[in-house]
Amino acid sequence: MDKAVDAFIDDKVQPEHRPVVEAFRALIRKVAPELKEGMRGGTEAYYGIPVYRLKRDIIGISPTKKGVNFAFAKGVLIDDRHGLLQGLGKVNRNVFVRNLDEFNAEALADYIGQAVKIDLA
Repeated sequence: MDKAVDAFIDDKVQPEHRPVVEAFRALIRKVAPELKEGMRGGTEAYYGIPVYRLKRDIIGISPTKKGVNFAFAKGVLIDDRHGLLQGLGKVNRNVFVRNLDEFNAEALADYIGQAVKIDLA
């Protein structure tokens, strides 16, 4: 686990949403341990976010006051068998989770696996 990501979670994620982020991190370690966790970006106007990558950044974590957004780069290529992916852009898709009751580990594990395959293609 990355210390900069730990600091980000402590600083930017609402306390009630931290269990969601920790569940996601644990799921990544379980289903795709080859992914590297780190921070990406950051400017004076916007803070950087935690990301997971192989060849490229494939998943980003963006907290809000109401929950946590898991952004899948090239998510438009993911087969959304679970109906949880949101977004209308040309490339990315997102899963928004408000609490652990909404955390669908099976669906997220499927999306993570597909994202890894897409990145390796």
